[in-house]
Amino acid sequence: MQGPTDDVVAAWVRLVRAQRAVMGAVEADLKRAGEPPLSWYDVLWSLVQAPDGRLAPRDLEGALLLEQYNLSRLLDRLEADGLVARVPHPGDRRRQFVEITERGRALRERMWPVYAEAVQRHVGARLGDGEARCLAAILGGLLGGRF
Repeated sequence: MQGPTDDVVAAWVRLVRAQRAVMGAVEADLKRAGEPPLSWYDVLWSLVQAPDGRLAPRDLEGALLLEQYNLSRLLDRLEADGLVARVPHPGDRRRQFVEITERGRALRERMWPVYAEAVQRHVGARLGDGEARCLAAILGGLLGGRF
């Protein structure tokens, strides 16, 4: 098998650097606004989108692309802050769901304007609509329709 071309390597390097730069900038904006990290928003958003505001931890893990140990610790923190609750799975006492609380919904809604402004500042303001659409299509190709 032949190695990647120079263009492929350049695309890879820029993809990784862009991801780190944009994520770091968005995280910094959230922190400056006194909001929790983006991972908290992502968990809360996933739960808001789920039927009845709840998901099994393994489904949440797949949606967030977090390692299991990271998700468990994150859920512990969110639960300690009253943002999510672990509830028993009907019919199987060994399983549980993670459910968003009203306090979690309120935090997600409070975080959204800061997050949206950060995405606009660090992505939207740098790309035209056509470029954003093209980039989304290219990244979709890399994801192979998985997400």
